[in-house]
Formats: sequence, C-alpha cells, structure tokens
Amino acid sequence: MSQQTLAPTRAVQSRPADLKHRFLVGLLGAGIGGSLTPGLHEAEADRLGLAYTYRLLDLDVLGRHPGESAELVRAAADLGYDGLNVTHPSKQLVHESLDELSPDARILGAVNTITFRGGTAVGHNTDHMGFIGGLRSGLPSADTNSVVQVGAGGAGAAVAFGLLGAGARRLVIADIEPARAESLAARLAPHFPGSEIVATRTDSISESIRKADGLVNTTPVGMTGHPGIPVDPDLLHPGHWVADVIYRPLETALIAAARGKGCAVLDGGRMVVGQAAAAFELFTGVPADADHMLATFHKAPSVSHLHRKEGIPQ
Repeated sequence: MSQQTLAPTRAVQSRPADLKHRFLVGLLGAGIGGSLTPGLHEAEADRLGLAYTYRLLDLDVLGRHPGESAELVRAAADLGYDGLNVTHPSKQLVHESLDELSPDARILGAVNTITFRGGTAVGHNTDHMGFIGGLRSGLPSADTNSVVQVGAGGAGAAVAFGLLGAGARRLVIADIEPARAESLAARLAPHFPGSEIVATRTDSISESIRKADGLVNTTPVGMTGHPGIPVDPDLLHPGHWVADVIYRPLETALIAAARGKGCAVLDGGRMVVGQAAAAFELFTGVPADADHMLATFHKAPSVSHLHRKEGIPQ
C-alpha cells in the first residue's frame, strides 16, 4: 500500500446516505457510563435532521465478561443495529465476529468501529483519522517531518499510523517496554517504506526530542488517576508542537508544561471528536461537521468543569 492510499483524511467505505433511515448505533465497552460519545453523535444527528439513537452496551452493567464481546457484536447485528463503536477492553476481542476488516484496522490489529450492512460486519479504526484530523485543524501549521511519540499501545499504534500516513519522514516511537515499540515499528515499516521508524526506550529520547518538530504523548501518564508527565519538560522549546491524546483532564501536566515553554499545543479533545466524526460518517453516509461536534464536546458538563477547573478559556 502507498502512503497516499493510507493517508487518513476521511472515513472510507461509509454507507450510502439515507436521510429517512432510523439509525440505531451503540458503544461497546466496560465502565462507559460517563462516555461523551453518545451526546456527540446524537447532537450532530439532530443538527442534520437524522433519526438517530445511540445506546451504551456496558459490559459492567450487562454483567458480561470482556471475552463475550464478539457475542455481543453478533447480537447487536441481529437486533438491527447499524453499527457499534468499540472501546476498552473490547477493541481486540471483537475480531471473530467480523466478516471483513478495513485496511487500516487490519494493519493496526484493533477495531473501534463496526458497521453492519447487507449481513456483513466490517471492522474499522477511526482513531488515526481522529488524531490527524485534530492535528490538522488544531495546529494547521505543524510540521510533521520529524516526530517523537511516547507510547506504543493501542492509541500509540493509531497515532503512529496517522502520522506516517500524513507524511512523517522520521518517527521515533518510545515505550517503557522497548519490545512493544519494536513490535509496532516492525508492523508499520512495510507499509511506509519512505519513512524512517525508530523504536527505543522512553528514557533514551532526549536528543530525539530536541531535534524533532513535534512530540505526542499516547500513554496514560497525565490522565486523571495517573498523574505525572511522560518526558522531561526541560527538553521542550518554543519550536516544538506538543500533543496529548488524553482528554481527562484536557490540560495535562505535559500540555501545561509545553504551553509554559512557548510550544504550540493540542489537547486530546480534538482526537475524541475527530474519531467520532469519522465513525458518524461510516454509520450514516453523511459527513459530520467536526467543528460543530467540537463545540458540543466543549459544552458537555464534564468538559466545561475541566475548563473551569484548569482556567482554560471557553
């Protein structure tokens, strides 16, 4: 596959638009009662005049084990769902319920969106679209020629795929478990032969950060319940752009430190909105307006609270 083919600019394989259809979609995962995704989807559907219902399929509430995720996907298809979003811990547990995988989901080995159409269940991954879409809209002048990424887990795989698809020529992937970074680099390298992909340890990236255009955190470090900062902030300078995939809180320690150093910054809210917009189009065949969805995101009570708490202008 060429880099041009993989460039994550828009959702692909969306259904033909049917404005009279009554859409039924859902989110499969555990502990998802506080998810903002239903509100993002339903508000956008209301704006577009679509009949659209979004339900939560919470493993904890249903009393189901993560290992039953594939069974729940098949049940949703039988019940007439148009599709599902999939989150932790089900992203890598739904594959046996799928008839096909999109090219990106096949490479990444993780599915976060499933469409049901004509008796066929197709797995997609919109996380990489969400990150790059957010980067392009939030930091339109950001140079992605050389980027350092901290974290090689599920979110890290999607972000790395997105960066390479968007034209990154040198991507350093660092993880506290070097073998995980090496595995991700080896999986992506055949699909991006024109890019240099370097795998290393998190504590060995000082020089790479100094020379990079940008830095992305894809680890949980900085998330509510996981306080801290993934890199030494003294490595940052005003020539960097810095992004975080975390959105609770929006102002992570990394984002705050980078802002203080004069860096251009991108919080995790745009990735959440971007992947939701891509999934919405896959479900409905109607392009979503990411700017409207971002406004909806910022109006959510939990996010508004984060703005007030952190002193971020609304």
